[in-house]
Amino acid sequence: MLMVFTATVGMYLALPATTELTLSTWLPAMSGIALLASSAAAINHIVERNSDLLMVRTMQRPVAAGRISLTAAWLFAAIVASAGIALLYYWVNIVTTLLTVITALGYAFAYTLYLKPRTSQNIVIGGIFGAMPPLLGWTAISDQIVWAPLLLVLLIFVWTPVHFWAFALYRYQDYLGGQMPMLPVTHGVVYTKICICCYSLLTVLVSILIFALGISNCWYLLCASLMDLVLLILVGQLCLREPVKRWALINFFYSMVYLFGLFLAMAADRYWQLRAIS
Repeated sequence: MLMVFTATVGMYLALPATTELTLSTWLPAMSGIALLASSAAAINHIVERNSDLLMVRTMQRPVAAGRISLTAAWLFAAIVASAGIALLYYWVNIVTTLLTVITALGYAFAYTLYLKPRTSQNIVIGGIFGAMPPLLGWTAISDQIVWAPLLLVLLIFVWTPVHFWAFALYRYQDYLGGQMPMLPVTHGVVYTKICICCYSLLTVLVSILIFALGISNCWYLLCASLMDLVLLILVGQLCLREPVKRWALINFFYSMVYLFGLFLAMAADRYWQLRAIS
């Protein structure tokens, strides 16, 4: 849902000043993106079915638990991927189709098969695939790649470690038992906290750059500054206070609110821009 929302905001920001975002434009683009994301997620369940059984968080996933067969799971992945590609190709444009297919394949195979089980930087490198929705939404309108949506991609890219490493701290024992090389398992809790601090500062910097480079204006800056302040306070609490598990969970949930809030502020700022023009 967060992916679809950030893609929708990407579409809205790309709209010409005199154009409205209609359901006939939005629905095929978002449906195609969501279907390909669903296919990639299904493949993730297939590939990780054995390791999922080692973790409390994932052992009840339908493929791992045996409620859905491998054949049915592969069939589901193929059908929804085909439907997504058809929607994007015939009703959106070829640029968005290619970018979305590359993103889905990257998540399903490069991240799931290679990065996740092999390196503690899995969610950093693989984070690029989860950061793509704003660009996909933008190209669905503009049919071209420009620098502005790439800054939105960068925002999600640097936000991703803050989000997932907080969750990894909360689920430390689970990842330890599941033999996943998540950063808290490979480098320890203190090192992970330091890395979360660093990426939090990068996230704040990029959120301000969105204003500084003219993508959004003062309304966005006000909202972003308030949310940035809360983010830094909560990360500080995670680093300095106990219990780690409690503050990690708070940071994890706030990180989702934070990203949703930033993109909502971008959309609201754009709305007021368009109202001022009209």
